[in-house]
Amino acid sequence: MINWTSVEAADCAVPVGHPMDDLVRELSDALADPDPLVRDGAPYAVLATWIERGTIERSRRLELGDEMATRFTHPRTEARTFAPLVLDMLVTAGDFEPRWVDAFERWYPAERDLRGRDETLGWLHAVAHGADLLACFGLHPEVAPTRMLDLAAARLTAPTDHVWDQLEDDRLARAIGRVLTRTDMSERDAVDWLEPIADRFGADRISTPVPAHLGNCLRTLRLLYILADRGVRPTSELPAETLHHRDAVKSAVATVLDRIVRR
Repeated sequence: MINWTSVEAADCAVPVGHPMDDLVRELSDALADPDPLVRDGAPYAVLATWIERGTIERSRRLELGDEMATRFTHPRTEARTFAPLVLDMLVTAGDFEPRWVDAFERWYPAERDLRGRDETLGWLHAVAHGADLLACFGLHPEVAPTRMLDLAAARLTAPTDHVWDQLEDDRLARAIGRVLTRTDMSERDAVDWLEPIADRFGADRISTPVPAHLGNCLRTLRLLYILADRGVRPTSELPAETLHHRDAVKSAVATVLDRIVRR
């Protein structure tokens, strides 16, 4: 097995005498490893660097993307939840296959293990990692932005007993906000995705304690309202971008929140 810590320390230079296919396969396996020190350590950094630099040839990157799309059906949570991180790397670097979007769309709202962190497995972050990929796909010119907005709504309305506790609501709100910066949406497109949320949560009387999935949704929409008002930063180093239909989004989010909390 390659000492990936040493590779990272050597500015991610490709180890001599090892075929790239073997190296990428080992990195791919490492990003599904149950040991968080392996999965979230040097192999992650090396793979990200090699993808960004184009060290891995395009055909092999596409194969890697297909591996990650298949991994959404893996029996282990940590394998499923790190797959979107790799796809995010690939799409950001310029690789894209529509079938990756299809696989992600099937997995994201259906994932049941929504823990942010496990004492043994480390970071899992299904919602947060999925949110990052949702934003990445939602900004891609070959993906309709409404498709990712509808997917966000599906994730927000999916039943769960787990209260998001590791800023997952913030990550998803930010992802939705980034998709809403696209300028090729009509005003109706920018707000229609909220209707299923209003229909799901706006009809029944709120019980106490508040169901986990409802609380998760409310916190996400509250932050989205702030982002609609103030703008959303692509990264911490870049200035905030204005949502394209800012006022319409603010009004629609406020209406949905009012409809839910006053029911």
